[in-house]
Amino acid sequence: MSLKITGRALHWVYKVADRGAYMAFTDMLGFTPLRHEEFEEGCDAACNGPYYGKWSKTMSGYGDEDESFVVELTYNYGEKAYALGNDGVTLHLASDAALAAADRAGHRAHANGSVTLFAPAGAQGGGPAFRHVVSGGEGKVTKVAVNVMQLERSVAYWCGLLGMTAFEQEPKRALVGFGSADDGKCKLELVETGEEIVQDTAIGRMAFACPEAELQGIQDGVLAAGHDVLTRLVTLPTPGKADVVVTILADPDGYEICFVGETGFRDLSKTDPAGRKLRDDAMSADGSEEWWAKNEAKMERMAKKRAAKAAEAAAAAGTE
Repeated sequence: MSLKITGRALHWVYKVADRGAYMAFTDMLGFTPLRHEEFEEGCDAACNGPYYGKWSKTMSGYGDEDESFVVELTYNYGEKAYALGNDGVTLHLASDAALAAADRAGHRAHANGSVTLFAPAGAQGGGPAFRHVVSGGEGKVTKVAVNVMQLERSVAYWCGLLGMTAFEQEPKRALVGFGSADDGKCKLELVETGEEIVQDTAIGRMAFACPEAELQGIQDGVLAAGHDVLTRLVTLPTPGKADVVVTILADPDGYEICFVGETGFRDLSKTDPAGRKLRDDAMSADGSEEWWAKNEAKMERMAKKRAAKAAEAAAAAGTE
């Protein structure tokens, strides 16, 4: 069974512990802060991970979200570190400006003219850092590369079930995506390692838009095929902006996949001219330590409530 999805790649979600360090890095890459939002409580679809307190997200990229693939930088107040697994997530960028900035910073180019850059380790709170490969171009994210255990299994999921096209396929890698090979849109590269993929606390998520009418069919089709749906259809509010309907899936290697209704997302994702100021003001007024000191008991109650809700949902799913 192959689902008929009219998909559009939107963004990759990163969790950052030191948002100032990573924001400075994305500024160096030439990304524009497109919008910034603050939330007092954790997301019902775990957009910020399994955390229940105050958090923020900043959308950054080379162009507005209607046309460009961007990054969503989530920051959980008070969380000081995240650990990378062996998923090997790598953003591939085509930007003359970023390439020139890397050269000025003394990074040595590969033989093919590209440069591999690592975000500051502090972005995760120490340890390994997010990887980016930069080559020349007008400014866009060309692909997201991830490690998978078995390429055949992954292609069967992403193409055979979700209906993507395999534009390129070799024994150990495949380039897949919605749309066409030459549409200039971000693609997903699957790289076989033969090792079990471990998603640690820095686990990200890739988001796609599709018509709202397709969401129920995606969720039902994935369940019928015996695969995981992490969050069943839910409406997520954004204060002062549009609500969006999403369902969250997990592929065979545990990569989280968000499908969001196109109409609501286009309204939500309009570029905010005040995005940079909102981001910078929030960083200046962080106050994470003070916030947690005041809200720790509340967060514990919320965690228990959400755990109970998840248990109820799991029990209900088991009876279907």
